[in-house]
Amino acid sequence: MVHEGVAEQATAAQLAELVRDHWKIEALHHVRDTTVAEDSSQLRTGNAPRVVATWRNLAIGVLRTAGVKNIAAGLRRNARDPRRFLALLGLR
Repeated sequence: MVHEGVAEQATAAQLAELVRDHWKIEALHHVRDTTVAEDSSQLRTGNAPRVVATWRNLAIGVLRTAGVKNIAAGLRRNARDPRRFLALLGLR
């Protein structure tokens, strides 16, 4: 969220960067909700929601870094053989 007064003092380039950064976050939330139904998750207590979101972000980020365009397909492919995901992380 933009701090009060920042938008009034920002250049056009800075505002454009703020908007891009905001939509990067929204795009990630969209992927998490549409691909893994995060909004319907029943995890509500303690650190569990944050931990699971972190793991989801890691999985999405690793797949994107590997050039995967369809995250849902990438998750399904790697779920069939966990060694594939470890290989993407350089752990195999």
